[in-house]
Amino acid sequence: MKTSAIRALRHKLAANQPVYGMWVTLESPTVTEMAVALGLDWVVIDAEHGHLDWKEIVEHLRATVRSDTVALVRIAELNGSLIKRALDIGADGIVIPWIETAEQLKQAVAYARYPADGLRGIGAERATCWGQCFVEHANEANEHVLVVPIIETIATARQVPMMCQVEGVELLWFGPADYSSTAGFRGQWEGPGVAEQILKMKDVIRAAGKHCGVIATSIDNLHQRQSQGFRALGLGMDSGLLLRSLKASLAAVGRDMSIRSSLTPDWSVPTAKPAPLTKPPESMRPDRPEVMNAVGSGPKVEIARGVNFECLVGLHNQARNLTTGIVTFAPGAVLPYHLHTFTESITLLGGSITIEVEGRGYGLKRMDNAVIPPGLAHSARNPSTTESAVLHIAMATDTPARQLVDKFFSRRMLPDDATGLPGAERINRFFTAKRGAAGPNTEFIDFFNEELVPGIEMSGGYGLFQPGGRLPAHVHDFDESICIISGTATCIVEGRRYAMSDGATALQPRGRVHYFINESNGPMEMLWVYAGPRPERIIVDERCATVEGNPWK
Repeated sequence: MKTSAIRALRHKLAANQPVYGMWVTLESPTVTEMAVALGLDWVVIDAEHGHLDWKEIVEHLRATVRSDTVALVRIAELNGSLIKRALDIGADGIVIPWIETAEQLKQAVAYARYPADGLRGIGAERATCWGQCFVEHANEANEHVLVVPIIETIATARQVPMMCQVEGVELLWFGPADYSSTAGFRGQWEGPGVAEQILKMKDVIRAAGKHCGVIATSIDNLHQRQSQGFRALGLGMDSGLLLRSLKASLAAVGRDMSIRSSLTPDWSVPTAKPAPLTKPPESMRPDRPEVMNAVGSGPKVEIARGVNFECLVGLHNQARNLTTGIVTFAPGAVLPYHLHTFTESITLLGGSITIEVEGRGYGLKRMDNAVIPPGLAHSARNPSTTESAVLHIAMATDTPARQLVDKFFSRRMLPDDATGLPGAERINRFFTAKRGAAGPNTEFIDFFNEELVPGIEMSGGYGLFQPGGRLPAHVHDFDESICIISGTATCIVEGRRYAMSDGATALQPRGRVHYFINESNGPMEMLWVYAGPRPERIIVDERCATVEGNPWK
């Protein structure tokens, strides 16, 4: 235990200064030596994930001896034996994952302290100079050991005020990825609404006189976290920092590669993507301009009592074979059974909705999607008596119409995870949907296309853009609608820039060169729909998306 280093860390935090550190996962203690040499305030040696064994952990701890770098060990779980072992071999403190209650946190503190304040036994190990400093160590250890819980489940949110009252805890850490996973956004760093929840908890912790920590995902995110009031700031994970540096160097020499889950570099995959076209095919020369539509600007109609539709992309702005918009259901409102001669997509943005298809009932959660092929009778109702429901609707036509169905269907509610009837409706459950990379810092979900729903006339899905996320410059051989459902997007069309947020929808006509980029400090979500059955993007040279390189001027 390096009492002086812990005091220095506390002094900086008390003065409202940031303390910078790094997560250590690689075996070589040279990594930690570098952190010490560069003057990092702290390191966390990760014994929860990865493959570090106790011998390797000791070597990392040795690399911090007689330095001002606080060395913490993240153990695998709340366990008295693990805590005791980590502290006995010389850790300055422990980081404990999945702490959900104040009682669990009290238990962790007890395991980290000697009697009469705790339950830790005294061993003749490195912490006591192999038994030569029993008295000196025991007299100061309780005061100077750091116990850092990680808040990484939604169940913890209600416990945060009580956790702030636990004696012996001064720093609380956030794990956005696991928190997002428990909120239903598996694989996302900060799923929809998670960033806001974390900031609210951070405010509670700060108001209680405690400090908050989090790992930054980029340099811009580091500055953002500091401005938000986080004081323990992780520069990253050693492996991630190495990869980031390698990728940047490779990109500088024209080898901008990514790694697949199999660890196979994308350049070695037989199905490698073709090189971008120097310009779009002349046959795709557009005959209409792009249109940006703010919510509230489109034509509105009440399609049933308490059910209002606002058209954002459609015949009124020259869309072809595509209509999209926002439908609002008042509390208790019902859209009676009807059918279409075209495919319809329904995505729940807020509230709750029940979709019935020929009597089969599906309750949708936020961002769940239902695809109804032509000719299938269906209805929708808002089961809430107090809250409106908001839906994004897409139809494979520019002249939508519906035919009421005067037929009784025996209602049967299906399980919450039901995904539809093969050959009929398809229900896409957002939480469990298959995700794939679409570009740097982006992931897409394909909700529907002709491969997923044979015979369908359109395709569409969901896109998540982390800060800096973008798509390459591209065109389509069909019209496209893009609705920004959260965050802020920059849409670039042949050199023209548009800022979009709060449900704004873009109509990209066939042949227009465009791309989207997230230039904000937070995530951005979109819903995209193509007036074609396959979600194909024709990648073109980036110059085609500039004023100078516009191929159609």
